[in-house]
Amino acid sequence: MSHFENLSEAVIAGNEQKVVELTGLALNDGVAPLSIINDGLIAGMNVVGKRFKEGDMFVPEVLMSARAMGAGVELIKPHLLDGEVPNKGTIVIGTVKGDLHDIGKNLVSMMLESSGYKVIDMGVDTAPEEFVAAAKEHNAQVVGLSALLTTTMLSMKETIEAFKSAGIRDNVKIIVGGAPISQSFCDEIGADGYSTDAAAATELVGKLLNQ
Repeated sequence: MSHFENLSEAVIAGNEQKVVELTGLALNDGVAPLSIINDGLIAGMNVVGKRFKEGDMFVPEVLMSARAMGAGVELIKPHLLDGEVPNKGTIVIGTVKGDLHDIGKNLVSMMLESSGYKVIDMGVDTAPEEFVAAAKEHNAQVVGLSALLTTTMLSMKETIEAFKSAGIRDNVKIIVGGAPISQSFCDEIGADGYSTDAAAATELVGKLLNQ
């Protein structure tokens, strides 16, 4: 098996120690750092995303895989030239004001990062003006809003209104997600997209940015 296959397998298995070990070996063997990321680490994470979508893998396993992949990427970063780190776009993501749930958001962040996006994670209980400030500061193309409580769904609407008031609503794509959210709610508050899970969210971002 090649370096890449071994690395992908280790990512899929969520074996952080093995990923670090194999990444080190590949670097020592002179494998191109960017290839290790794309053909080894991200290739493994793509399989994880697919299995998660099909219900063959669950949240704890996906988190372990993402963590393992992240450890590999950290090890490679010093070997990359400036500008070599793939960045398909910048995304500000957070759980809306009043809501403290973050497992879904963390999963989406990890999946997006592993697909080559730069993710600015605002954490939980994020006020509308904080989302606006972060989007401006990082020149984000996408803003992701997460909510798990029906009571905090309205914070999403308030956040979208805040982007309108700031005059930058047209500069960003706003996507929403979380257990109580539906496509009809997404349409009602004027968001650009809704997804049911982390794998779908990553696809959605790709679609919105390729328009």
